[in-house]
Amino acid sequence: MEPHPPPKSFITRLNSAVASSRVGKRFKLTERNSTFTTELRAGTATFLTMAYILAVNASILADSGGTCTVSDCVPLCSDPSVPLPNCTGSNLRIIQPDVSCKFDPVNRGYASCLETVRKDLIVATVASSLIGCVIMGAFANLPLALAPGMGTNAYFAYTVVGFHGSGNVPYKSALTAVFLEGLIFLFISAVGFRAKLAKLIPKPVRISSSAGIGLFLAFIGLQNNQGLGLVGYNPSTLVTLGGCPSSSRVSVAPVLAAANGTVSLMPGGTVSGDILCLRDRMESPTLWLGIVGFVIIAYCLVKNIKGAMIYGIVFVTAVSWFRNTKVTAFPNTDAGNAAHEYFKKVVDIHVIKNTAGALSFETIGRGYFWEALVTFLYVDILDTTGTLYSMARFAGFTDENGDFEGQYFAFMSDAMSIVVGSLLGTSPVTAFIESSTGIREGGRTGLTALTVAGYFFLAFFFTPLLASIPAWAVGPPLILVGVLMMRAVVEIEWDDMRQAIPGFVTLILMPLTYSIAYGLIGGIGTYIVLHIGDWAAELLVRYGVIKRSGGVAVNGAHEEAIEAQAGNVKAVELDRV
Repeated sequence: MEPHPPPKSFITRLNSAVASSRVGKRFKLTERNSTFTTELRAGTATFLTMAYILAVNASILADSGGTCTVSDCVPLCSDPSVPLPNCTGSNLRIIQPDVSCKFDPVNRGYASCLETVRKDLIVATVASSLIGCVIMGAFANLPLALAPGMGTNAYFAYTVVGFHGSGNVPYKSALTAVFLEGLIFLFISAVGFRAKLAKLIPKPVRISSSAGIGLFLAFIGLQNNQGLGLVGYNPSTLVTLGGCPSSSRVSVAPVLAAANGTVSLMPGGTVSGDILCLRDRMESPTLWLGIVGFVIIAYCLVKNIKGAMIYGIVFVTAVSWFRNTKVTAFPNTDAGNAAHEYFKKVVDIHVIKNTAGALSFETIGRGYFWEALVTFLYVDILDTTGTLYSMARFAGFTDENGDFEGQYFAFMSDAMSIVVGSLLGTSPVTAFIESSTGIREGGRTGLTALTVAGYFFLAFFFTPLLASIPAWAVGPPLILVGVLMMRAVVEIEWDDMRQAIPGFVTLILMPLTYSIAYGLIGGIGTYIVLHIGDWAAELLVRYGVIKRSGGVAVNGAHEEAIEAQAGNVKAVELDRV
């Protein structure tokens, strides 16, 4: 008798059943060499890697002050220790709030409003991300997740609106700028013009943008706010070795010293986070816990263990949730106590109270409004489009022309999410570069994006847990995803300086300017400068102004000597851009 084959495991049977079902055929699981459980694991890895955006985006946007104004400040007694009802007598007086109530020491009424806005913005982040992921997964069938972008949220909060509303454009007007920009972005995506704009990006810039985004991710993962804290600020060299505990870090601000000895914040300046290490470098306990997480993920990657990113994040997060330790995410401070109280709720459903529909067209006629709108638009065109192409390339979806299946709905999904996000109160939504984590775990279909959407839906109820994932748990996977994305550099023709220089400029500017858009602008600008002479010469030859002598290089092509029987003939190589 022939031996019976061993029985299939439950996971194998489940994957086979889903692959042969209408769902599996709809999402092309077999065609893309993936399985249902692989997509679930990839979506989980992507979400855990980007879950920090729930807390970080809300905190950054709340720094703008949101819808809070001076009217939210409450009157105070001249002696802060005396309650307002008892503020009577010749030595006491009631102080009515003015614009200074929004700044240190922040008025408790304004602080209460900010806390409500922060919770509103967590829900707005969840809702806009959920909608974007559903569209991306269901219609584009791509393993890409969307959320409010890092960089654009900082530009929105600190440059456009300003810290606690100290900028040129009020929060409500800034949301209007994002809303109108989203509609324009949606239109150019719908008519297909966005794809044509993306095709104009030169080949070396397209290739190097993937590696540049990887460096950008790694740089984020090395910093304090969203990572390990290994890299810190230095007033002479800008960056240096950090890794000091929070008690040894201080903020930095541009100030003016008056002749009478008073110090004031420079106009347009803002106070940074705790980025400058005064002492105790490399002595931060959270840094070393994060390094342990890095080693766990790296070892799993070396051994090709599935779920590598998840194991590292979960381990570091679980250790950090214990109080009264040196690595706790809930220190014994007012902020730490408040975070722990929120964490203990586990389940909390918050309804948006202030930021939903908070659009205002009052400043639409001012130059600052249109400056912000145009900036949001060009950043979205370059940043989000570049990210989409880089992620599609990383997943192996692009063809020889740079196109990929589902790109129309991919372009539509983030444009629609921008519009929805602005109506809920958040900054522009983009395809998240952390999607590369899920792609690394094997995600190849829209089921990965729908899995992320499912987690975002759960986040409506479990926001306290998800908002408590510490930065040092997120840093290690960001660094290692950067490692994985660097492989694209081998496709750049480093022997051809016309290709190598624009590629390198793109690569280096993305992390060092903290902007994908600036990297693309630098690379494209360099490419144009290096090729404009050849283009001009070819144009003159085409119209007979000059004669071709020995060949002219076109579109970054290099001349190749072709041995012909009649003699040496120079040929022009035309590269597709």
